[in-house]
Amino acid sequence: MSRPITFVTGNAKKLEELVAILGPNFPRQVISKKIDLPELQGEIDEIAIKKCKEAARQVDGPVLVEDTCLCFNALKNLPGPYIKWFLEKLEPEGLHKLLTGWEDKLAKAVCTLAFSEGQDSEPILFQGVTEGTIVEPRGPRDFGWDPIFQPNGYNLTYAEMPKAEKNKISHRFRALDALQRHFVEGSSK
Repeated sequence: MSRPITFVTGNAKKLEELVAILGPNFPRQVISKKIDLPELQGEIDEIAIKKCKEAARQVDGPVLVEDTCLCFNALKNLPGPYIKWFLEKLEPEGLHKLLTGWEDKLAKAVCTLAFSEGQDSEPILFQGVTEGTIVEPRGPRDFGWDPIFQPNGYNLTYAEMPKAEKNKISHRFRALDALQRHFVEGSSK
């Protein structure tokens, strides 16, 4: 029997989405634990790998970490992995205003999951990207930058969408789908 995978997060909304997207048929048990990991700087993949290695060291077992980015085309992919800090200081209105002087309002939401069986295993990355546009904030304010991100092909922001609809198209869904395929294919061998 495989050990449970510890999803390292202190964000109840991320855990809620992860559980809803993976569903009851995921072949491994997932538990969560809040661990204060260092806030690293660098490129998306590099950050996820380093966070995963540190989490595996602290948990001493299988871990899953997530790094979420919001990349504005006009700002050459910033705020990117620093979105948490930008959002904390600027709130959704300020993030939207960052693009005031730019015609290009296109953005991409990126979720990078890093999984490791333990401290002696090299992390495996699973990435999901959803393209969209940065808009004036609309919808509930209960989950980060969702009020300013409108995915391509929709007239609603993530915040305005029913959770079940968002969970079918989001960057997190796409990354978790890749993770799930990895485990399902691996367990069928």
